[in-house]
Amino acid sequence: MNQVILPEGWPRPKGYANGVLARGRQLYIAGMIGWDAQERFPSDDFADQARQALKNVAEVLREAGGRPENIVRMTWYVTSKREYLEAGRRIGQAFRELIGHYDIAMTAVQVSALIEDHAKVEIEVTAVLPD
Repeated sequence: MNQVILPEGWPRPKGYANGVLARGRQLYIAGMIGWDAQERFPSDDFADQARQALKNVAEVLREAGGRPENIVRMTWYVTSKREYLEAGRRIGQAFRELIGHYDIAMTAVQVSALIEDHAKVEIEVTAVLPD
């Protein structure tokens, strides 16, 4: 069971945790982008690509015997802060459906480009699965 760390007197962050304490087997999931299992991008829409990247994260997690609640750290690399913010409501909906909780230490960074030309978002994850 993961424990969210919130220093005394700090406001609870919205949509992420400041820290997460976990014990178990560590799973490091490489950056997942918005393409499907055949390495095709079903959409150029930012929110659609974020949803697909989250699906890919969930699939790798399941393959390792994990579940979304085992995620302790998530880093988002986005090519456009503007598109990310504009798609916020749809991304939040996809996140709730596919991941289901926000007790995750998260970082989001705008980058000039990703290795795959059509990719708009890449999500890297660390999960801790029970022993």
